[in-house]
Amino acid sequence: MIQFLLNQELRSEQNLDPNLTVLNYLREQVAKTGTKEGCASGDCGACTVVVAELDGDALRYRTLNACLTFVSALHGKQLITVEDLKQDGKLHSTQQAMADCHGSQCGFCTPGFVMSMFAMQKNTDGYDKETTSEALAGNLCRCTGYRPIYEAAEQAANTKEVDFFDATEVSTVDRLKQIPAGGASLSDGEKISLVPTTTAELAQMFLEHPDAKLLAGGTDLALEVTQFHRPIGKLIYVGNVKDMQEVTTTDDEIICGAAASLSDCYTALSAEYPDFGELLHRFASLQIRNQGTLGGNIGNASPIGDTPPLLIALNADIQLRQGDKVRRLPIEEYFLDYKKTVQQSSEFIEKVFVPKAKLNQFKAYKLSKRLDDDISAVCAAINLTVENNIVTDARIAFGGMAGIPKRADSCEKTLLGQAFTEDNIELACAALANDFSPLTDFRASKEYRALSAQNLLRKYFVEVQSAQSNYTQTRVTAHV
Repeated sequence: MIQFLLNQELRSEQNLDPNLTVLNYLREQVAKTGTKEGCASGDCGACTVVVAELDGDALRYRTLNACLTFVSALHGKQLITVEDLKQDGKLHSTQQAMADCHGSQCGFCTPGFVMSMFAMQKNTDGYDKETTSEALAGNLCRCTGYRPIYEAAEQAANTKEVDFFDATEVSTVDRLKQIPAGGASLSDGEKISLVPTTTAELAQMFLEHPDAKLLAGGTDLALEVTQFHRPIGKLIYVGNVKDMQEVTTTDDEIICGAAASLSDCYTALSAEYPDFGELLHRFASLQIRNQGTLGGNIGNASPIGDTPPLLIALNADIQLRQGDKVRRLPIEEYFLDYKKTVQQSSEFIEKVFVPKAKLNQFKAYKLSKRLDDDISAVCAAINLTVENNIVTDARIAFGGMAGIPKRADSCEKTLLGQAFTEDNIELACAALANDFSPLTDFRASKEYRALSAQNLLRKYFVEVQSAQSNYTQTRVTAHV
């Protein structure tokens, strides 16, 4: 059985299909139809809901895509929908702002926008343009009326007031703490979802159910159900494994639990590597980053995953666990071929280790057709150490250029031990042809990818040289 609060109503569910999404649960099981289905793939934001999670003795509010979230992920949390905002016949300030600013047009996307504004209002103090853009980037308006929506967001941010959820926070925290953390599961008699709370429990479950699919954020796995209509018989949800959600730092490295969301990894990674932070800002939408995990982005083994090229260039390690056995290996050794890894049966990614910055110059670049909420055509991560104008170490990795995220070995060898000059960069650009034979697909042609990879290396050289010369530089993100 799983238990959660639907606003203030305690829900106890046991005999549900584990493949049931929160979106369909709301619409079909509890007749809350304000949450809409626009794409069933986490792209449009019409299904945005807010989940409140325990954060010590307080609550942390986060937006999620209900179309990609399975119901088992709600255990121990509070689910808030657009129907819950209006209290005692009075609109919530976020709803009132949409009405005052004429932000609702056809109205289909409006509930999702309102929920994004609600979470933004809970997590900020006053209006900030950048924060607002990030909060709303995962919500699409097909009527193209973004100006009044942004005006509504500004009004909502500037009219923050104590609401029903603030007034009931203490009691909500108490009620969530009373929900037993362990022993949760969901089954319809054929399919099952298990919810471990510790890494040891997860490891044992995976040994007992080696055919199960591990579910973290589900932003990719859920598409098996919502897009391809392929049911998943066994799920093990790792989102309640607290020790795999921790992000800690030592003198030498950043240690990210594999189940830590990308939003939770952001602070530590961006503080050490600003370019990593910039890329995470462009990683899908805030709703996806609140769900998607660093371990999931690696384990998915996609050639166009955004974080693996960066982690490879930073010489990161991962820790794999199978039962009580653990092994640590460089992340570049994890990927074997398209969607194939070294991961063995019942083995899972437990931790990610990212070395702290030293004397290197690390930069990352993402090329996509759209600035926000889009998949890379090419993702480049370049990490050189230059001493006395000689390249003493080189780690250059690309995504979108091969069947796996991969280092540019020939390019690196061309630079190692050589002067950091424009001529040698040109030789390294030519060497990229020996490293990659990219494919043509709907995102980009092979010619575009090959030329873009070379141009990103040239861009890196110009930016590093400009920084060393104390020139004022403007980072411009290229697009397809």
